[in-house]
Amino acid sequence: MAKLYFYYSAMNAGKTTTLLQSAYNYRERGMRAAILTPKLDHRAGSGTVASRIGLQSDGIAFDRDADLEACVRADVAAHGRLHCVLVDEAQFLTRAQVWQLSEVVDALRIPVLCYGLRTDFRGELFEGSQYLLAWADELSEIKTICHSGSKATMTVRVDERGRAVQDGPQVEIGGNERYVSVSRAEFKKVMRGEGAIDPLQVPLPL
Repeated sequence: MAKLYFYYSAMNAGKTTTLLQSAYNYRERGMRAAILTPKLDHRAGSGTVASRIGLQSDGIAFDRDADLEACVRADVAAHGRLHCVLVDEAQFLTRAQVWQLSEVVDALRIPVLCYGLRTDFRGELFEGSQYLLAWADELSEIKTICHSGSKATMTVRVDERGRAVQDGPQVEIGGNERYVSVSRAEFKKVMRGEGAIDPLQVPLPL
């Protein structure tokens, strides 16, 4: 039975690596998997999904106005049976797109695996994450750790001095130089202005 899955975490937990491994597993078994990736995250080039450890794959780039159900239907019409859809940076989905992905599951009977952040640098839900948390059949946390040694559940955006940024647009593409994963306790601490964080301290998966 096809399901809608949401794999969520803080930054640098290996979400994209896990997605690419899933795609490889399908293809190794002679099954076809499509990777969808938002156009606004073009750090590796538009339509390219790349992990921090060097793995990468081509994907189908989409913008906020795209109809993802129609996109999947077109892919099936052009290339034949599709066994799985994987979505990178799923926090950037719109409410409508999460609904469209649920239709891929319910109407087309194709499993959809979404990977993304749960919350932004202010501790607030992204639109895509909000509706995936509400509508997904299965939720799974990909764990990583804070520099304090505790489990990291929050993401902090930092400036050039390692100080937490508290204002600005919700979406600002960046990597280890701008974002650090921390525990809730550390998040509260740095958001109160108590100390700085080395933005190059990359947490490790648990």
